Amino acid sequence: MKVKLASNYGFCFGVKRAIKIAEDYKNSSTMGPLIHNQDEINRLKNDFNVGLYSNLSDVKDNDTVIIRTHGIPKNDLKNLRAQNAKIINATCPFVTTPQQIVKKMSVEGYSILIFGDSDHPEVKGVQSYAEFQDDVHIVLEPSDLENIIFKKNKIATVAQTTKKKEKYLEIVNYLILKNKEVRVFNTICDATFENQDAARELSKEVDIMIVIGGKNSSNTKQLHSICLENCKDSYLIENENELNNSWFINKKLCGVTAGASTPDWIIQQVIDKIESNE
Repeated sequence: MKVKLASNYGFCFGVKRAIKIAEDYKNSSTMGPLIHNQDEINRLKNDFNVGLYSNLSDVKDNDTVIIRTHGIPKNDLKNLRAQNAKIINATCPFVTTPQQIVKKMSVEGYSILIFGDSDHPEVKGVQSYAEFQDDVHIVLEPSDLENIIFKKNKIATVAQTTKKKEKYLEIVNYLILKNKEVRVFNTICDATFENQDAARELSKEVDIMIVIGGKNSSNTKQLHSICLENCKDSYLIENENELNNSWFINKKLCGVTAGASTPDWIIQQVIDKIESNE
């Protein structure tokens, strides 16, 4: 089976930075999963003894605690800093940007709209920086806007860093048509743009697409959705063990892309297994 890799794929700047931090701080623990890739988290645990905390109450005196790439809510960070522990902030700089925008625009009297998944840790963190929590609104679809009542006559909007730019444009267009003043901040990460565009182009020329990444990874799920637009035989897997030989029957060219939290070693294992498929 012939394999073609997308021109852009895999680890983004923020994830590379966080992994390097975790490797530099052996015997530490992360507050929440560092990234959305269980295999890489297992590697950090096995090779560098990097543990995982789910709650602030887990933290003990003199612990070294690494803040996850997605960030944590403002008050959680404040309470963590009040404890007798060493705090290493691995929040992606592209995530801290919308946090600071929401903080600033909220103080300046803007209603806040976030395009993203309300259950995603990044969005929870960004939301927490608003001065007035009852005037922060989170949407996934343009249709969600129909039920929102903004408290102010001016709106500022940001996007989860891993969302699709086309959907964000739809939401922004709706806001501009319905409101007099709208401040739009494009907080979708450049690496997300590049990976999505590369996946879109590759999915147009192959018989089958394999998207590698965590099942709970927002950017990986977006990649899979984009690939399905052009290639109905597109599959999302976490590692080579999830490959199914039946997918490749009568297929000649397989495209491969990967989410921002997927390390090269997992990608190569998948490619090796696909190429061995006769």
